[in-house]
Amino acid sequence: MKHAIKLLSLAGASLLAFNSVAAAPTSTIKPKVLVVTMFGSEATPWQQQAKLNQHYTLAGLSNKYPELQCNDAGLCMLTTDMGYANAASTLMAVVLNPQLDLQQSYIIIAGIGGVNPAYGTLGSAHWARYAVDGGLVHRMDARQMPKGWQHGLFALGASQPGEAPKWRAGTEVFQLNETLLQKAYQLSKDVSLLDTPEAQADRQIYPAGSIAAGAPFVSICDTVSADTFWVGSKIASAMEQHAAVLTEGKAHICTTQMEDNASLTALKRGADAGKLDFNRLLVLRTGSDFDQEGPGQTAADALAANGSGYKPAVINAYRVAHAVSEHIIQHWPQWQSGI
Repeated sequence: MKHAIKLLSLAGASLLAFNSVAAAPTSTIKPKVLVVTMFGSEATPWQQQAKLNQHYTLAGLSNKYPELQCNDAGLCMLTTDMGYANAASTLMAVVLNPQLDLQQSYIIIAGIGGVNPAYGTLGSAHWARYAVDGGLVHRMDARQMPKGWQHGLFALGASQPGEAPKWRAGTEVFQLNETLLQKAYQLSKDVSLLDTPEAQADRQIYPAGSIAAGAPFVSICDTVSADTFWVGSKIASAMEQHAAVLTEGKAHICTTQMEDNASLTALKRGADAGKLDFNRLLVLRTGSDFDQEGPGQTAADALAANGSGYKPAVINAYRVAHAVSEHIIQHWPQWQSGI
């Protein structure tokens, strides 16, 4: 979940990647694939590799990232900026823009995040089946919670951790289209992922043969969203239990991030309004850092880690999502009507 705070130089590079002049669209734009990134460094590989030679300024996008960038093949990419407010605001503006037609577009949210060492490692890539909101909860300070409680995080309307919610906001859980999810995994599971000596060295605190100590890979698991940038095994355990409660034990949280439930809320409202097809959505997160301390570490150590997973995560988010987007575009007649 360490969003580019440490290595903003890559974000700066994205500003240098183009010198074309952006303009408002003069005709309807119909992306075959729309890629959603959250900050500049996630956008940079797309800008450098995907020949995004068409730039459009759209009302309602972040002042920092005001453009929709597209190529001649039908791929478009935008950047929301970080956090719930930015993600929901940007995507609602995109959904309601009359010069965009997203009804047949496949939308891929592709970014970095924290990763649970039980399910992934630095640079690994994870397609989400469930996106769970970790912020729509009751929260009690651990110093004041009743004896016997393991943590102070529990569902809305519940009286204690592990209890089902008594009421909901309606955006706590999104389940993505299983058929599309499986197709995306099959198309990307053998993608060559970037690894670095620095990331390899930082994994060595974990036992040999463990998932966390191994090379990055692609998998299907689930993601938890929250505006709060949290870290530590206690919170991670609480979030995992909360996700299990909300999904009747079906969700297994492996990545953490700061936008996806907000993004999916905006897109769901767009789908409800007939602006897009929610069954054409994918969420991908790659591990830039571990969401909790490893053996011999404190939570503070984990927060202060040197960011060795950042570059592999940024590059692998592009490589994995690109494998899927490229296949969709190259085989558009088979994808146009949905799967």
